[in-house]
Amino acid sequence: MDEVATRLERIAQQPFRAKFRLSGRERALVELRGMTTVRGHAEDLIASRLAPAEPRNDGRQTPYRGHPVFVAQHATATCCRTCLARWHDIPAGRALDAAERSYVVDVICRWITQQSP
Repeated sequence: MDEVATRLERIAQQPFRAKFRLSGRERALVELRGMTTVRGHAEDLIASRLAPAEPRNDGRQTPYRGHPVFVAQHATATCCRTCLARWHDIPAGRALDAAERSYVVDVICRWITQQSP
């Protein structure tokens, strides 16, 4: 197993993280738009909401539903800088570099792919 799969498996053992699933609306968005578009959305959302050194409303900036990326962020512990530090060893207090942003998007997209039929 690769590092991302191992980490996702460990995160999924947490009761709070394990309860997240794509609902009909979020799943339909993935089916309708496709993973390429959803990946683009993830890149935009991560760049604006999570990548800055001190994101606005950190810890409360990610809604629980409304878009598959939001659900995936909670399921994969990529929802705030505290969770990134705790679960993914990406320290808070500095902007995410390109490799870290790419890693976060990959984690989110892998979870969404696993959830999609």
